[in-house]
Amino acid sequence: MITVLLVDDHELVRKGFRLMLDAQPDLTVVGEAADGAEAVRLSRRLDPDVVLMDLHMPGVDGVRATEQITGELPGVRVLALSTFDLDENVLAALRAGACGFLPKDVSPEELVEGVRVVHRGEAAVAPRLLTGLIGTFVRAPERRRVTPSPHRDALARLTEREREILVLIARGLSNTEIAERLGVAASTVKNHVTSLFAKIGVRDRAQAVIVAYEAALISPGE
Repeated sequence: MITVLLVDDHELVRKGFRLMLDAQPDLTVVGEAADGAEAVRLSRRLDPDVVLMDLHMPGVDGVRATEQITGELPGVRVLALSTFDLDENVLAALRAGACGFLPKDVSPEELVEGVRVVHRGEAAVAPRLLTGLIGTFVRAPERRRVTPSPHRDALARLTEREREILVLIARGLSNTEIAERLGVAASTVKNHVTSLFAKIGVRDRAQAVIVAYEAALISPGE
């Protein structure tokens, strides 16, 4: 049974999501929170598998709550909810450790599948939608007045093949598509992905894409 904590400042939204999730044989809502501070407290007490997190709330918003929860409770996975597909807060939530995002007008089927996907440790967002979002809000270091990428040392530890696969992930390719592109087995790609994630210190594809953009391995719109 996958346990879920609902976080939204609108009671009717929480009630609707609860009805969708509790109708599934493998999902159960174990708590509800109306703001980010309460979400953090309940996450500590209930230790849910997945937190369904609204990003726009008064007081402690969803981004700050996500950062606290993923920092303190690495076993808890956060699925962010946003009113708009291209919302800069979504990118901030992904940086803070969220495993993916869905629009708030998501269908019941998409919501249920999203919860299951992040529980499996995957990013609950279509790869090309993810790269489109990040391409909109992340700019390469040379286009920003900042210091070089903080990921430089970690990226230097990647093998040539791992670096190549990271770029393909950032371009929105799935493991199967990468395997076809490189002419190798899907299991080989999976092993490379696991290795490169460990080397650059990320836990899912969403964070890996952000690293690739911020390190200028790929440019927005590419």
